[in-house]
Amino acid sequence: MRFVIQVVDNAKVDVDGKTVGSIERGYLVLAGIGQGDTEEIADRMVRKLIQLRIFKDENGKTNLSVKDVGGQILLISQFTLYADMRRGNRPNFLNAAAPEDASRLFDHVVDLVRQEIDVVETGEFGAHMIVSLVNNGPFTVILDSNDLKI
Repeated sequence: MRFVIQVVDNAKVDVDGKTVGSIERGYLVLAGIGQGDTEEIADRMVRKLIQLRIFKDENGKTNLSVKDVGGQILLISQFTLYADMRRGNRPNFLNAAAPEDASRLFDHVVDLVRQEIDVVETGEFGAHMIVSLVNNGPFTVILDSNDLKI
């Protein structure tokens, strides 16, 4: 599982010209679900996401979590995070989870985040989405389940 986490002042996602999710200060999270990902992996990823200390404290140090600052989260499913570009010029997505599995695990991630964060919005799984954001910093980090310690 992969999360691209961006600290934002605001973000929104539109589908067919209609805003389906919108947040103020917090995280825009692009979430990729890979083959072999499980609920246990999702649980660890969400725990890490919620505990990340990447907001600045009163001394300007990145020492606060999204929960500490009352932040909001916009989650967007994005299978293209599993693009394999090692051969040729067109990516293949063989390492991405099948849509049914990805949808189920993405919903699990959303449910877990909603247990911790008051405002959680999402895009529309499988839809063509237009994502707009104001990245603060910019501050962007990548969280990959392969890099997490158990």
